[in-house]
Amino acid sequence: MIVIKQLAKSYGSRQVLQNINLTFAQGGVYGIVGENGAGKTTLFRCIAGLESYEGTITCSTGILKNSLGYLPTEAFFFAHITGREYLQMLCNARQKPLPDLQASNIFELPLDQYISAYSTGMKKKLGIMAILLQGNDYFILDEPYNGVDIQSNLLITEIILKLKSLRKTILISSHIFSTLQDTCDEIYWLQTGSFLQKATHEGFEAMGEAMKQNTIGDKMARLDSFLC
Repeated sequence: MIVIKQLAKSYGSRQVLQNINLTFAQGGVYGIVGENGAGKTTLFRCIAGLESYEGTITCSTGILKNSLGYLPTEAFFFAHITGREYLQMLCNARQKPLPDLQASNIFELPLDQYISAYSTGMKKKLGIMAILLQGNDYFILDEPYNGVDIQSNLLITEIILKLKSLRKTILISSHIFSTLQDTCDEIYWLQTGSFLQKATHEGFEAMGEAMKQNTIGDKMARLDSFLC
């Protein structure tokens, strides 16, 4: 379980997160949605211990970062390292033996090629594979579907559902609301650093419609005024 109390984060005079109070239970999948700049990535970075913040973030199993797999929107990779070497490095960080990669390479990546030759989607899939091999109990997936082909998106969804069945805790953000509906137990709508709304399965459709109306507003009518 992850418990967040009175979390706040500022960059100078700019408040990015304020009064965040959340509890993420073991075995739950939690979606965070919001416009670009709403604070999703900053929230994830705070939970991952990559940002200083006010408030508290606690984990029932000890030090969170020691059992957390974090997939950022754009992961950093050394240029002259192969996919295989990257997986070995992340397993070493958790003192985990590298498994048989012929069997574990579910995304069928060219692991003996330099990562610098990988496409955006291939890098995303390598990042997912790495945090899976670490044997983490908690996962943060920041836009895992971005830049990935349709077939791999289907596989990512199944991976999330498998992790849930194993009682892992997953936090995920996505601009594709339907992908969250397929995987999440709860979805939180983050707007300008605060949570505007929370929904469980029964309320997902209403939340999606509310987000649509909030985003579109009168923009289509304004568009009509100069497309005539």
